Amino acid sequence: MQLNRPQNSKPAGEAPGPGQAIVLNPYLKSSVPTGKNTQISRTPQSRLEEAARLAAAIQLGVTFKIAVPIGRASPSHLFGSGKVAELGAMITDLAPDVVIVDGTLTPVQQRNLERAWNVKVIDRTGLILEIFGARAQTREGRLQVELAHLEYQRGRLVRSWTHLERQRGGMGFLGGPGETQIETDRRLISERIAKLTRELDQVRRTRDAHRKGRAKTPFPIVAFVGYTNAGKSTLFNRLTRASVYADDLLFATLDPTMRGVALPDRRRAIFSDTVGFISDLPTHLIASFRATLEEVLEADLIVHVRDISHPQSLAQKQDVLEVLEALGLPEQRRETMIEVLNKIDLLEPERRDEVRNMAARTQNVLALSAATGEGCDALLAAVAARLSERRELIDLHLAPGDGANLAWLHQHAEVIELRHDADGAAYVRTSIDPEDLARYRKRVSAH
Repeated sequence: MQLNRPQNSKPAGEAPGPGQAIVLNPYLKSSVPTGKNTQISRTPQSRLEEAARLAAAIQLGVTFKIAVPIGRASPSHLFGSGKVAELGAMITDLAPDVVIVDGTLTPVQQRNLERAWNVKVIDRTGLILEIFGARAQTREGRLQVELAHLEYQRGRLVRSWTHLERQRGGMGFLGGPGETQIETDRRLISERIAKLTRELDQVRRTRDAHRKGRAKTPFPIVAFVGYTNAGKSTLFNRLTRASVYADDLLFATLDPTMRGVALPDRRRAIFSDTVGFISDLPTHLIASFRATLEEVLEADLIVHVRDISHPQSLAQKQDVLEVLEALGLPEQRRETMIEVLNKIDLLEPERRDEVRNMAARTQNVLALSAATGEGCDALLAAVAARLSERRELIDLHLAPGDGANLAWLHQHAEVIELRHDADGAAYVRTSIDPEDLARYRKRVSAH
């Protein structure tokens, strides 16, 4: 098969533009989904489009992208020798700064392709790590990204590692001003990994202490999860009136954010916005971000936000569920999440009505638009209702004149029955959250 050259091909030898990339999506001919399988399995073209968007997330200009069929993976180059030569001729014409192979390359394949094409080559994992390096804002986020990067590089020849003398936002795969060429042996990498692991263990202990602190003055926690760019941050901002960075970019949010929210029943909850998931998320990346993602496991309620306007929304849903399973979230909790079908404003009217009707008939599913606000009040009501299911029915006795605690119960719980005896003591039957019951008992014992 001959490659179709793009119309804007550069002549060989012409200086490349800044941050130019070619994206290749290799796929086995035998693995292409057909029929209904295309809804839950990605087509080569959809994978290619996502890889191009990943590149755009770090301001790389994609000058050309192509899905490349292969009969079987070559151990030395991934592609067969003829395909390597064809692709090499195109790469010479376009003279990109980097070639992105949307798949997993072994160290040998990566090195051989760079030699054959005389250009920097990175795979999907390297690209995701580069994005995470550019996005991380907190010290914890930077530690986690660096650890994941080092785990990735441990078995590879390190050609342009800039961690130790970082002068740019990313992790050094793509070069840039001030880049330092450092030949790093495994001993240095292992020492750095050990140091980062100790620091992240301290982060985990700090998070545990914070969680214990919240347990003493508790509010239920609601964690938002979803595929990257599903609209979690936009929805989070809408519900909390916060200003978390949200953009039409993959992995626009990396560091977790928490905000208090007043629910329709006047109770308060803490909403948590988390990093987006993606297909083929590297295992060591999940492990490195476990300290952050543990917030999801500890949440009282999980809200799964889906981009229902995306043609492969079902496949994205499956990817999210697989990551949650890898984190250790029990099946029962995965099945009882609130599922939000976001971005209905982007659907055609007929399809929008179809999605609304389907959501109305399905338990724990809501259709909404975080951008316009449609359906957001219904989501808050659903969150309040689900959290109410955790309430306990309990009888309490209040001393005569204890109006302060009675008022507190009216504010934080549902008072079902109230009666007073002749001495003025109050007997209250109330439906109350376990956390609020603990807070109430702490109030009583303090007096």
